[in-house]
Amino acid sequence: MSEKRQRRPPVIAASTLLQQVHDGAPVGHFTLAWLMTSLHDQSYAAIILLLGIIAAAPGISLAAGFLLLVPTVQMITGRPSPIFPQWIADRPLPTDKLSAVLRRAIPVLKVLETAIRPRWPMPQRATRRIVGLVILLLIVRLLTNPLPLSNVLPAVLISFIALAYLEADGAMLAIGLLAGLIVLIVDAKILWDVVHSIMFYSPTNRS
Repeated sequence: MSEKRQRRPPVIAASTLLQQVHDGAPVGHFTLAWLMTSLHDQSYAAIILLLGIIAAAPGISLAAGFLLLVPTVQMITGRPSPIFPQWIADRPLPTDKLSAVLRRAIPVLKVLETAIRPRWPMPQRATRRIVGLVILLLIVRLLTNPLPLSNVLPAVLISFIALAYLEADGAMLAIGLLAGLIVLIVDAKILWDVVHSIMFYSPTNRS
């Protein structure tokens, strides 16, 4: 069946999906395996959205960033659904931490969803790889920038791109991807200027 004739699974609003996760979370501890099952057909975008939100918080951004690499790389390679290594997927995590993140994120998502809606349909396979590639570059930026609070901007962009993809909003997705590329280009220019300055002002060049 051609890609044009493929039907996208019914879109569930991100706030609704995460509210279902919040309401159904097991007492005490949960696992990533349970979380992936709870997210159903929208697991890629939803897990990236959730990890992106967590990555914006100080102190745990690196852990969330490394976890983001797993579904993002699998998204690019075309795996039907994300899967974590068993030792990660079955590791018990505190439910109260997840609930705290969801309680803060869901009201914000409800506000954003007043402007985000399904429009500008895009080819699923090509779009998924482009989205995955841009998110991967933003994750690298998140993990490698040592400055305080440098995790916030890439994490917010990752979350916004994942939200737009989850809600099938091609217009907002294009805006998010463009914003992500602009940030990456600016970072690359700054890095190039720093490297160029170090090379130009090195003792070897001055002698």
